[in-house]
Amino acid sequence: MTVTSPAAPAAASASRPLSFDKSVEAIRTNSQWISGGVNSNFRLNISPTPLVFERGEGAYLYDVDGNRLIDYYLGMGPMILGHKPQALVDAVKSQIDNGILFAGQTAIEAEAARLVCELVPSAERMRFGSSGSEVDQAAMRLARAATGRTKILKFEGHYHGWFDNVLWSTAPALDAAGPADAPTPVIGSKGQLKDTADTLVVLPWNNLELLEARLAQGDIAAVIMEAAMCNQGAVHPLAGYLEGVREACTRTGTILIFDEVITGFRLAPGGAQELFGVTPDLSTFGKAIANGFPVAAIAGRADLMDMFTSGGVVHGGTYNAQPIAMAATAATLKSLTPALYKKIGVSGTALQEGFKEIFASAGVTASVVGFPQVFHVALGLDKPARDFRDLAKMNRPAYIALTTALMYRGVRALERGAWFLSSEHDAGVINDTLDAMRDAVRELKAKGTI
Repeated sequence: MTVTSPAAPAAASASRPLSFDKSVEAIRTNSQWISGGVNSNFRLNISPTPLVFERGEGAYLYDVDGNRLIDYYLGMGPMILGHKPQALVDAVKSQIDNGILFAGQTAIEAEAARLVCELVPSAERMRFGSSGSEVDQAAMRLARAATGRTKILKFEGHYHGWFDNVLWSTAPALDAAGPADAPTPVIGSKGQLKDTADTLVVLPWNNLELLEARLAQGDIAAVIMEAAMCNQGAVHPLAGYLEGVREACTRTGTILIFDEVITGFRLAPGGAQELFGVTPDLSTFGKAIANGFPVAAIAGRADLMDMFTSGGVVHGGTYNAQPIAMAATAATLKSLTPALYKKIGVSGTALQEGFKEIFASAGVTASVVGFPQVFHVALGLDKPARDFRDLAKMNRPAYIALTTALMYRGVRALERGAWFLSSEHDAGVINDTLDAMRDAVRELKAKGTI
């Protein structure tokens, strides 16, 4: 697409890097009213500074300093159609004319629900929510009610929301995490209730033998997991692992929950479960389901989902299925065509292969692995990680130096190593990104930083 701007954006180069002075000042000013100047801890402490934006279009963001940045955050995953896709904008504007919130049902939410159930293999029934954290809680509540058990099993490095009972071992320091085959749950926040660890079991991911042995004890209500570990890294399941997890859960009467908040509608129209051909009992979604609108969903077996209506399990929310968000959801899901995934596949593959060539030519040890739609770069790793402990060995200070250098060159990439692509990241965007990466690596290599 052709991006137009009322004023020429600032252009970055090695000799003339971008300036973010106005963002620095805006964050300072906003901190008078907003704690830290940001509304999520995951936006704090970003180098060189948290940015303040004015607008987005296509693959680009425009900040208060007048910079145009190629965006690989994509809202931390949601913007699979890029910024301001016209079909979605039109759908939302049309719904606004009809009303905002009714505390009742609408035709547009039924349409959106039908689309989810048609796309997602596990979705016999579904319900909408507002955040991934929230629907993960609903899924675990269903599992406890269905099984009569209380314990939930999760994996190191997997993130299932910021609530007390699951914010454990999401990115634990290895010196606190205990032995690899019997991890110690590591708390994620001050003020978090420590006794919630009593209802949680933490294991390493991609180790089927350990999982089978633990499930055999018969006290686990649910296994909750990312089918591909994309919150930390973009780690593939080992061959046969997901199939083995599915079989072990079935054998022991354990509910299998796929947290597809990141992977859902991104890796494939039906998410990771479609891509890998393994169907969970329950699934949770968010992010790409509505291309930036605050929508989440829980879907799964009809007998489990119907416990919300006939089994005494409570699920609610003032903003669940809010009509404007539902219009965005339906418009997004209708846009997920084979041609869209093919386009992202070409761009994502070209970007990964380009990065590999740049690192190899510069003599930089790095692992570039994942999927065309989302992949991960880890400096200091000479082979793909298979679990969180492998990933934790990456050179994070060097990688943050790299993303900082890229920011000054007009490329915005997540400091944790993830790269999200949209249908708007075309060949020109990819080539500009590769030029910026080549230049940044050259500079940091000369300084001895990487």
